[in-house]
Amino acid sequence: MIKRVRSWLNQEDSQQTHQLSPDNIPHHVAIIMDGNGRWAKRRGMPRIVGHQNGMKAVKRAAIAADDLGIKILTMYAFSTENWTRPKEEVDFLMKLPQEFLAIELEELIEKNVQVRMMGHPEDLPSHTVSAMEEAVARTADNTGLVLNFALNYGSRKEITESFKALGQEVRDGILRPEDITEELIGQRLLTGDLPDPDLLIRTSGELRLSNFMLWQLAYSELWFTDIYWPEFTKEHLVAAVADYQHRTRRYGGLS
Repeated sequence: MIKRVRSWLNQEDSQQTHQLSPDNIPHHVAIIMDGNGRWAKRRGMPRIVGHQNGMKAVKRAAIAADDLGIKILTMYAFSTENWTRPKEEVDFLMKLPQEFLAIELEELIEKNVQVRMMGHPEDLPSHTVSAMEEAVARTADNTGLVLNFALNYGSRKEITESFKALGQEVRDGILRPEDITEELIGQRLLTGDLPDPDLLIRTSGELRLSNFMLWQLAYSELWFTDIYWPEFTKEHLVAAVADYQHRTRRYGGLS
């Protein structure tokens, strides 16, 4: 019952006309794209159809983010835990970046979008890595929206690897333990040259972070919706930004 009410409220909210302030657009938005499989299941279709439609939602979200003036859009495409899914589904997911970029890369270049990837490429199939590397290389000089795909990404692994690297530098005498600060740790993460997200969006009604940017989201505003990712539109992004603009970010202070 509660989920039905929340879903209705979200639908009502997404139908409202939101007036956004151009002076308070989140600089960096991160999205946990959840619910592709459940979207397909509700329609009696295979899960892969949900992933195909989820790919279309990626394009809609990127265009909408660019239109709104968002500078960085980080999208959780595949986690280090997703390898536990059935092999057929994983194999299909590994083909999606190649399929998406084959269709969309030229338009992304025309729109001055810079494609990035954060994660652990050593575990990915060569065709997946090649597609991403080509997109990253061909858009490296673009100065518009940064479209950052978190692919084979897990925050605990990211933090662990950064700590190992810092520990090695301490052992080698490059750093002293007292030299290690929050700023230094942040610089050693996969988002080291990016600001932390201002806003996190998660679809499908789940209320958890799922090992996504645990360090970087410390003071991000969170926005959850019951809609499944293939249903995500510009109106939902506008609603999330409008909600963000009504919040006061205190960072632990009083004002």
